[in-house]
Amino acid sequence: MKESILDVLLYLFEHYFIEDAALSRDREALNSSVLFKELGRAGFSPAEINKAFDWLDALAEQRPCAPLPRADRPVRIFHGPELDKLDVACRGFLLFLEHNGVLDPDQRELVLDRAMALDQDELDLDDLKWVVLMVLFNQPGSEAAYAWMETQVYEDDPELVH
Repeated sequence: MKESILDVLLYLFEHYFIEDAALSRDREALNSSVLFKELGRAGFSPAEINKAFDWLDALAEQRPCAPLPRADRPVRIFHGPELDKLDVACRGFLLFLEHNGVLDPDQRELVLDRAMALDQDELDLDDLKWVVLMVLFNQPGSEAAYAWMETQVYEDDPELVH
């Protein structure tokens, strides 16, 4: 049996959200007994399915405000549990994404919030990329960033941002 919230989220993302973007924002459709049963047949426990739906609800409730001008942005310092859960590669990747305009500071914080909400002690870079992809998918106006991030997740040889 699969026991990770991230596994449920990835299954939902790959099988439903890409084809039906409105589904990711419709809790009633997500909570439908048909979808719940299908996830159960796919090997997910009811507890993990519910946790994944709660994770998606928390993501949908958080919308970014207008970004600050680049010169006024504070420097992000990782601390405590963030350092424990996100290795150097993950933290560096987040800073890289922000520096290159893929994420704004609010989106970075949303990614961090959603990464910390996963029930894993540590996240590797591939897991973090999926979290970033799901956050950008849920952010209005982030289509270009989402498309670029999608290449990072799906391609063997990701492209660089110039």
